[in-house]
Amino acid sequence: MFDSADLEHRMDKAQYQTEEPLLRRALLDAQYALASRPGFPVLIIIGGVDGAGKGETVNLLNEWMDPRHIHTHAFSEPTGEEAERPPMWRYWRVLPPKGNIGIFFGSWYTAPLLRRVLGDDGQDALDSHVAAILRHERMLVDEGVLLIKFWFHLSKDQQRKRLKALESDPKTRWRVTPDEWRRFRKYDRFRAVSADVVRQTSTAGAPWIVVPGADHRYRSITAGRILLEALQARLAHVPEVHTEAPAPLPQLENVKLLRDLDLGKKLGKRRYERRLEKLQGELNLLSRAKRFRHRALAVVFEGSDAAGKGSTIRRVTAALDARFFRVIPIAAPSEEERAHPYLWRFWRHLPPHGRVTLFDRSWYGRVLVERVEGFCAQPDWMRAYSEINDFEDQIAASGTVLSKFWLQISPEEQLRRFKEREDIAHKRFKITADDWRNRERRDAYEAAVADMVDRTSSRSAPWTLVEAEDKNYGRIKVLQTLVDQLDAAL
Repeated sequence: MFDSADLEHRMDKAQYQTEEPLLRRALLDAQYALASRPGFPVLIIIGGVDGAGKGETVNLLNEWMDPRHIHTHAFSEPTGEEAERPPMWRYWRVLPPKGNIGIFFGSWYTAPLLRRVLGDDGQDALDSHVAAILRHERMLVDEGVLLIKFWFHLSKDQQRKRLKALESDPKTRWRVTPDEWRRFRKYDRFRAVSADVVRQTSTAGAPWIVVPGADHRYRSITAGRILLEALQARLAHVPEVHTEAPAPLPQLENVKLLRDLDLGKKLGKRRYERRLEKLQGELNLLSRAKRFRHRALAVVFEGSDAAGKGSTIRRVTAALDARFFRVIPIAAPSEEERAHPYLWRFWRHLPPHGRVTLFDRSWYGRVLVERVEGFCAQPDWMRAYSEINDFEDQIAASGTVLSKFWLQISPEEQLRRFKEREDIAHKRFKITADDWRNRERRDAYEAAVADMVDRTSSRSAPWTLVEAEDKNYGRIKVLQTLVDQLDAAL
């Protein structure tokens, strides 16, 4: 993978001085064209060998282009805040919006590679990371991100000379630490492991570009040209994110998942009050337990309109310390949120250790309302199932307990509650024209819900279907499930 980059690639000073101003102007023009019609974001991944010019290239790109539209992020060891979330959280939260360029100096490749090279991880762990990276990058490309990955390379002799040159210059001596020489002693292993990873993760949508790093002029012009060509190609023709129609979903009788629920289940007032007090007390103790300081709880509430999500959430939050929970109501995405990949706005709200986040509606909007109402194309909501499963697997693997509830009521009970909301002054804000329109598409929503449950109920994040015809029964079922799941996790 790196053989041709081992060779000497050089550019003389005269050629560089001729090409550099032309390249800068063209890059700036392309950047302004991107910003003026922001149809997509650009993400540049910087990786490679120590001393190969990664930092210099990042600085040069910021110098050559308008830094107002470039977001550069250098990643080292995770902070305490980052360590309490899934590993990808730190990258998701700083993805560039449409019309902007993001540069990741160090990325999701760095830690897995170094852990394997230094012997901290085995091959199975690296393979697992590579598989996760491939899924993540496929999602970014499917969302329209222009993903450019530069690997700056030096041969072993070139790296030795480079490190010695940096070390001998008082202005750059600080850049060569014992860590660089420690990694140099493992150069052959680093090269072998890196070559395998680069080969596996160089895909049609996100290929690696290996840039020889020995000569700074050649390296700079080469990286600038590649970035320019990629920008110009995308700007000249912004392709549809998807061009092929996906296979249709199999038509199964899975709506029985909902229609077979026993909505006649009830709970008397006195028994409800006793169980409510008991379960709220148990949930409170669990959320304050010492063991919970190393876990988190994320709760998803979805359900039919007027099924009682809001009142159920209030019964849950009544058991929690107000300092340690947040309720996130999900509505139509804002302009800022539409400028990022779909899951971006949900990644931002994941709770740290010792905290609880309750989502009043959630990332499932893509496979429910957006699917039924035609707000996104069929390929987008169909691939969302696997993206959501991957997202939730990462949440669970980070130590967060993920509880998901669908609250179901009958059409008759929904109609009664709708009319009640219209008749009672302080409830009128709860009923909108959209609620009545959604009711007319109940069959389509039922099919979407059944597909959602079928395709996203996993061992680490199962769905709980709640018979919510009787509000007392539904609230107690939710609380009991939360107590059981949290207790089992702790």
